[in-house]
Order: sequence, then structure tokens, then C-alpha cells
Amino acid sequence: MDDLNALPGFRELVSNGVKVDYMTPDFPSLSYPNYYSLMTGRYCAEHHMTGNYMYDEVSNKEFLIGTNADSRLPLWWEGSEPLWVTLQKQGKKVFMYYWPGCEVEIFGVRPSFCEEYVYNPSEKNLTDSIRNALHVLKSGEAAMAAIYYENIDVEGHHHGPDSQEVKMAVKHLDAAMETLNKEIKGRQMEEQLNVVLFSDHGMTKLQWMEKVIELEKYINMSDIKKMLDRGPVVSLWPEENRYQHVYSALSQVSNMKVYSRQEVPERFYFKGGRFVPPLTLVAEPGWFIAENRVSLPYWKNDSGEASAWQNGWHGYDNEFIDMRGFFLAKGPDFKRDLRAAPIRAVDVYNLMCRTLGVDPLPNNGSWSRVEYLLRSSGALSRRPALLSYSVGLIGVLLALIEFI
Repeated sequence: MDDLNALPGFRELVSNGVKVDYMTPDFPSLSYPNYYSLMTGRYCAEHHMTGNYMYDEVSNKEFLIGTNADSRLPLWWEGSEPLWVTLQKQGKKVFMYYWPGCEVEIFGVRPSFCEEYVYNPSEKNLTDSIRNALHVLKSGEAAMAAIYYENIDVEGHHHGPDSQEVKMAVKHLDAAMETLNKEIKGRQMEEQLNVVLFSDHGMTKLQWMEKVIELEKYINMSDIKKMLDRGPVVSLWPEENRYQHVYSALSQVSNMKVYSRQEVPERFYFKGGRFVPPLTLVAEPGWFIAENRVSLPYWKNDSGEASAWQNGWHGYDNEFIDMRGFFLAKGPDFKRDLRAAPIRAVDVYNLMCRTLGVDPLPNNGSWSRVEYLLRSSGALSRRPALLSYSVGLIGVLLALIEFI
């Protein structure tokens, strides 16, 4: 919604800071690939976090979204160095709250504090994290704090991006932003703190069970050695002697593209990823790929009646409008009341590095797309937080739709 009158917390952030028209995520427009693009400034082909579900043929290990032990192995995370690791290496402490990956040792480094990810932290978890983050930033104990909040994504999946449940979740989040604004003023941190907020992707509505591409109708699933994920993007590892047969059969399927590793479009910046499968299936917007309809679950609503398991999804072609995310920021390093041109997820890293006074590592972001957002694009910021420590950053990662 472009009208911010009903969202006073976000209205104050926007009127005192910058907002881009939209932010294009990396492909695939899924969570983990874009967490890492935002924090490394590198495309998926470079940082290798190419899906929420991945498979390493060498070690026979799987990366599964959530909290499984193998997903914490450094092999998934060491394709590029994320910002929090760089800061820790430089002796600057980072505090992270519910941020996926903060519990992982990456290049031998963990953040100074990690409140490990749990599914769908509550609004109280968010406001408590905000207060805790501001405390360690003001005291100088931390140089950067990052907070992850996913309730709107959860509601969007279950009820659809235009649902009343999502609108209510946005209002709850806005109340947390009001708390953030009040706490910053109350602690007199307006001139010491930059606040950056962004989403990792957008979301589109699904017509549940009406637009399902059932793979078993086109191929024999016994020809598939491994299939990971279901939805807009699916990874397939066919049996070696059945590869060509599977590829040919799936090439005839409507509302879906099948790509060999070599055929993945260059504009996706994806195919060079270490864990990219032999075949990548990409559905047209609104379509959902699965082995069959029977394997798709339902869930019960508040009345105990069977209801659609999912009414919203993301992961489609990253240029699809509904996949767009948002970016806004305020603080002493940012201009005020500025609406700016679109940016891409990989651009955010350079901006965060500049406000934190950190030399960015080699990356794929464009400085020219974001330098206009700052009051000065010259020397790296050394603006102190309280007690002459480096500027603080709160990154609230909102896994949802663009709503402001």
C-alpha cells in the first residue's frame, strides 16, 4: 500500500529517510539465496547459496531450510564471506537475532551473539530484540545488530499476500516500528544510528491445486535419483542413463521451463553455482511444480475444516513484478524524505559497508545505484555510535511482499 497513513511507524521511517521504488531479488527469489546476496553483495552463482534446499554430490549432504544439522556445515556458507564475518574479523562485534546462519561457523568465525533462528518469532520476540539491539549498540558493545522477522511471510504463504491476515501482520509489524522509533529517540541515538530495512523477496497469490504441474504425469519418478523442493523452482538429479529421456519429456510440459546447467539464462546469475542441479525446473507465475497433487498437504483452519496448505508463494523468475522486495533506510548517513529509483539485492551490501565504515569485499553490486541515497558518497563513514564506536546498523529482514 502506498498510503502510509495507516502505518505510522513506517511513515516516520520513510519521511525521515529514503525509500526505493522496489528492490529486485536474486534468482531464485527464495529466502536463503537472497539472505546471502544481501549480506555478501554477490550473485548466487558466486556465493553458491542457490536454494532453500540443496544437495552436494561430493559429500552426499543435503541443505534443508530450517534447523537440520547438515545445513550448518561450512561447505554451504563459505562460497563468499558475509558482512557479519568481515566485521568480526576486524574486531567489531555483531549481535544477531533469529538471523538464519548466525549459528554457523563461517571461515572459523561466528558473531559475538546469536539468538538462533526459530520458526516464526513472535512480535514480542521482535520488540525485545529491538530493545536489546539498541542497548548493545548504544553501550558500544556491538557495531552492528541484525534482526530477522518472518511473520508476514508465514501469513502470506498460508493466506495469500492480499489477505486480511497479512494486513494484520503488517499492522503488528508497524507497531514494532513505532517502538523502534520511540526507543531511538528515548536513547538519543538519532545521530549515531543508521536503520536499514529490506525484504528478501516478494510473493504472489496461488490458486491452490488449480495450477499444479504433476511431474509423474510426464516422467517415471524412478528415473529421478533426487528431487529437492516443490513449487516455482525444483531441482532434479536424474539417473545418469535417463538424463536425456527426462530432459526431453519435461521440455514438452506447458507452464514450465526446464534448463540444463548450461541453458540457465545468463541474466539469472545462477548456473555457475556449486550446488546447481543437472536440471532446474522453473514454473510460470502462479504455477506450482510437485511430484503429484496427492503429496501436497492441507492444513486445518480455525474451525477445524480442511483448507489450502498454501495461498501464496515466491521463487519465480526474479524479474516477475510480484517477486519485488522493498528497501528503506534512515539515519545520519542517509538523505531525508527521498524516493529513489529501483535497486537490486546485491546493491545493499555496498551501502551497508559504507555506513559501517568497512571496505567492501569484491562483489556484484552497483555503487552507482545506491550512492544517491547517502548525504555524502565520499570517504567511508566513521560516524560513531555512543562512546566513539562505529556506527550501528539494524537490518530487519522482512520476508514478505512490498507493502509500502
